[in-house]
Amino acid sequence: MRKVIVVDGTHLQGKYKGTMLLATAQDGNFGIFPIAFGVVDSENDESWEWCFKQLSHVIPDDRGLAIISDRHRAIGNAIGKVYPLASRGICTYHLYKNILERFRGGESFRLVKRAANAYREYEFNAIFEEIRQVNPALHGYLQKADVRYWTRVYFNGDRYNFRTTNIAESINKVLSEATRWFAERRTDATLMKTVLTCGIDKLLEVKCKDLSVQQIDSHQFEIGHGASVNVVNLTMKTCTCRMFDLDKIPCVHALAAADAKKVSPIRLCHQYYHTTYLTNAYAASICPKDRQSPVPAEVESKICVLPMVRQPPGRPKKCMFKSATEIALTKKVPRKLPTCSKCGQTGHNVRTCTF
Repeated sequence: MRKVIVVDGTHLQGKYKGTMLLATAQDGNFGIFPIAFGVVDSENDESWEWCFKQLSHVIPDDRGLAIISDRHRAIGNAIGKVYPLASRGICTYHLYKNILERFRGGESFRLVKRAANAYREYEFNAIFEEIRQVNPALHGYLQKADVRYWTRVYFNGDRYNFRTTNIAESINKVLSEATRWFAERRTDATLMKTVLTCGIDKLLEVKCKDLSVQQIDSHQFEIGHGASVNVVNLTMKTCTCRMFDLDKIPCVHALAAADAKKVSPIRLCHQYYHTTYLTNAYAASICPKDRQSPVPAEVESKICVLPMVRQPPGRPKKCMFKSATEIALTKKVPRKLPTCSKCGQTGHNVRTCTF
């Protein structure tokens, strides 16, 4: 797996209340891979610290490790204690929702998304300066959120294509069918006869024949012309567009350079995207519990009590809280069609009227 862990918590709504904490990853074919889950009373410092301590037994602290989560303070405190060497990133989707709730202006929101997804520093700095001019309050809020956490270009480590915690929020729907799920993934992985996974093969099917290629030396190539010129180093696996550097997948410029030098794109992809890595990810089997086997004494002697959950006053809500995006869509007024003052019909005005 790429060394990125996505963590999140979800409230349990069944017979047994509490909160389930999830740790997930993503395989080389962009499939969700569950790592661990635990049930606690709520998301607090003690719960998240316990969760990360259990996780550290199988995934030790490492400078090459990245942990993606929302901006929950308890998660940040626990990561600082248990994983001080790892890089922490925050979910951009949660950041966008907070911005929509606090600030107005569609243009500012689009600028934030462009800034978060920028690959090059000068591009980010130009967009961030534009945000400061358009909305100084939003600029201050983003600075307080720390650009090292929510931007791609200033992240301290490798987060690859991970920008949100969506894979952790989706995993709770399939945990009950994990046995069947792993069996299907294992079968699909063994059927792949290519060196790279199917997901990566699809990404590499981009057309780069129209790009002009000029060789600089045995390692570097100049791709494009005019203002849109990028330099690719096939040996170092870098490109000035920074997409090749950060995602570890050859960009369109790298593919054009590889085509000119007759180098296979397979050599340019990170080993995490190889089919052998995908097969190893699902090599182990998840077996159901054998009800006939005796329970170990040390396990049977432990008493597991229900989480102490405080029932809030008032009538329980039957519907989920809508995000700011959902609220905005429901309140959006449909665009009114123009009405011609000459003929009275809709769809055109008096200047374009043909009657």
